[in-house]
Amino acid sequence: MSTGAVVTLAAALFAPAAIATPAAPVTLAAPGPGAATAAPDIPVANVKAHLAQLQSIANANGGNRAHGRSGYKASIDYVKGKLDAAGFTTTLQTFSYSGSTGYNLVADWPGGDTSHVVMAGAHLDSVTAGPGINDNGSGSAGILETALAVSRAGLKPAKHLRFGWWGAEEYGMVGSRNYVNSLPASERSKIDSYLNFDMIGSPNPGYFTYRYDASLDALFRDYFAGLGISTEQDFEGDGRSDHAPFQNAGIRVGGLFSGADYTKTSAQAAKWGGTAGQPFDRCYHSSCDTSANVNDTALDRMSDAIAYAVWTLAAGDTTTPPTGTVFENTTDVQIPDNGPAVTSAVTVTGRTGNAPAALQVGVDIKHTWRGDVVIDLVAPNGTTFRLKNSSGSDSVPNVQTTYTVNASAVPANGTWKLKVQDVGPQDTGYIDSWKLTF
Repeated sequence: MSTGAVVTLAAALFAPAAIATPAAPVTLAAPGPGAATAAPDIPVANVKAHLAQLQSIANANGGNRAHGRSGYKASIDYVKGKLDAAGFTTTLQTFSYSGSTGYNLVADWPGGDTSHVVMAGAHLDSVTAGPGINDNGSGSAGILETALAVSRAGLKPAKHLRFGWWGAEEYGMVGSRNYVNSLPASERSKIDSYLNFDMIGSPNPGYFTYRYDASLDALFRDYFAGLGISTEQDFEGDGRSDHAPFQNAGIRVGGLFSGADYTKTSAQAAKWGGTAGQPFDRCYHSSCDTSANVNDTALDRMSDAIAYAVWTLAAGDTTTPPTGTVFENTTDVQIPDNGPAVTSAVTVTGRTGNAPAALQVGVDIKHTWRGDVVIDLVAPNGTTFRLKNSSGSDSVPNVQTTYTVNASAVPANGTWKLKVQDVGPQDTGYIDSWKLTF
């Protein structure tokens, strides 16, 4: 996960829950095209074997696998070799950044409707300070073993499956942005969903889901609920990983995250185990991010969840967000450059009780540098929900996306406000429109 300017937000807390043992492996029969099958158990030993290889690569190449270094190219070659042998069609995409050649690896599984693509991705590069085994060998290994499980099962999905390993994420999502920008608009529109996995084995782990799309969030939330694990929506990773270029291009995004340098609260420790008052990953972006810096239980559960999501979405399930009553404000509101916050109001009437747990907040903000923009949703009772933090590395224009907010603790009726502030100099913009979908 790359660095960026972020603001801490206390997520909603859940009551402690019992932890169930992951399901036993599932033997898959040869299904017909598009037939739904149970996702397999992903052997954590296989995932750890990939991490051991990445650690060995780092050891042999100056202690890291960073962009522009020999360790990164060796990492790409390792993953590509596994996928080629498993029957994937692989494409090595090159780009240039900071005077060095970067590499993305894209792997397509033959078959499925290529006009409806389900894509999973992770960044493969480390920082120069260390081998990057949790960040982000863990996500890279998790999706690699899921891809190999697709091959072992001889999966015949209804939708087309694609996996991506991105370079130079630690410099601001350079590789994934290069990939998205290289796609013609007609090809971008074929990607139904992109799932991102950046750190899934943190040693003091949390269980966080991406909140940007209601149905993809629910897909992971419901999976973990079946294991007796309560999840929280992620705020630490806003604009800091490879989902951002896809989201900026209007593609639905989801994903999982086990936590980085934020501190685990006592309530989270009671719910998930681990140590309160300590970071989720004390070795984040450090030399100690080695193969010893991984929690096997989190790695196992997260890898199984990746497979569950890929199998489910590839079969054509859980793809359309629910519809509902829409309340919208289309009046333009100018956002002062590096100035005070402005608001735009929507009045909600005719609802009963509290707002939903998956309130959809559609935002269309025109701005020449979206990283300057901080966005909050303010409920009628004054409760504030952080939708977007600022980010010094997010230089693309405009914020055009839908956020999911758990607003079940506040009344539905009343005046809701979108609060927007520009916290950086020179670039300007305005609120074009926004809406609430109940």
